[in-house]
Amino acid sequence: QVRLVESGGGLVQPGGSLRLSCTASGFTFSVYAMAWYRQAPGKQRELVANIISTGSTNYTDSVKGRFTVSRDNAKNTVYLQMNILKPEDTAVYYCNGRRPPTTWVREYGYWGQGTQVTVSP
Repeated sequence: QVRLVESGGGLVQPGGSLRLSCTASGFTFSVYAMAWYRQAPGKQRELVANIISTGSTNYTDSVKGRFTVSRDNAKNTVYLQMNILKPEDTAVYYCNGRRPPTTWVREYGYWGQGTQVTVSP
């Protein structure tokens, strides 16, 4: 049974930091591409960052220089370190895993249940 379990969300002030974690089970984590998406109220879900099996990463422009995605294959866990958080980062953050070969032009694969991140004074 495939499971993706996110944790680490919460309420933080602007300029603060949070680290999200997503622990996977039920598939060969080390060969899968992993990603973080987010969905703000009234908006479509967007791809925030991804990391493939080689460790190569990509970020959406609005988080470049502030967010870092990483993975620990020994722990079957992917992380999203979020620094200098802004109110516009407020969203539900979802973990996603997809089998290679990978395309990022559409949504597919395994999903976690989401974790709420709220950035507010």
